[in-house]
Amino acid sequence: MSAPHKRLAIAHKLPPIVLKEIYDLRFDEKDRAAKDAIWRELGRFFQRYIKPDARVIDIACDAGYFIRNIKARERWATDIRSVEDHLPRDVRFVHASGLELANVLTHDYFDLAFFSNYLEHLPSTEAVLEQLRVAHTLLRPGGQVLILQPNIRLVGGAYWDFIDHQTALTEKSLAEAAHMAGFRTKQIIARFLPYTTKSRLPQGPAFVRAYLAFPPAWLLFGKQTLYVGEKPSVE
Repeated sequence: MSAPHKRLAIAHKLPPIVLKEIYDLRFDEKDRAAKDAIWRELGRFFQRYIKPDARVIDIACDAGYFIRNIKARERWATDIRSVEDHLPRDVRFVHASGLELANVLTHDYFDLAFFSNYLEHLPSTEAVLEQLRVAHTLLRPGGQVLILQPNIRLVGGAYWDFIDHQTALTEKSLAEAAHMAGFRTKQIIARFLPYTTKSRLPQGPAFVRAYLAFPPAWLLFGKQTLYVGEKPSVE
């Protein structure tokens, strides 16, 4: 086990090999193909936050569903697992804990940092705050953080249906943590996406495209929150 993996096991309390077993059990090839189709549509939606000349980093990228489906001048991805085989060759992969990135990447460099379904896996609210501070450090002044996050107020007890969920967040606690980390809130969509891609809702590209284009549907089915924050240009 490499040194980053050792430190990561402490930070997350689940070693990378266990995380791999969890995800292999949770998502089979059919599930991954369905996620790919969904994320192609989500990538088109999230592109509105990304300028063509942006430097974008996907922190805790999993199989790179986000970073593979957006366009940017520079695309970076990080994870505690070796997932570079899932990524296009132009994506720069950093094999490290998200909590350690300030030690290995250039500060004040990125235009956008993205998290998807990640912060709930951290072991404490202190770790969530530290991760947001790390993102703040990596972003240039005026850069944005984009967070897609299950909302325990909307999900309820099903939040704990996944063994690796450790920290509960609502849209209010997420915004509070981001503010404490130095971000200025630009947008919060409390009800955005359904809780999981394994739901019974139709998941074909046409349905996902129609869902994203019809915000009233978000009020009915949305249980994940979308948060957009900005690192102020003047600290």
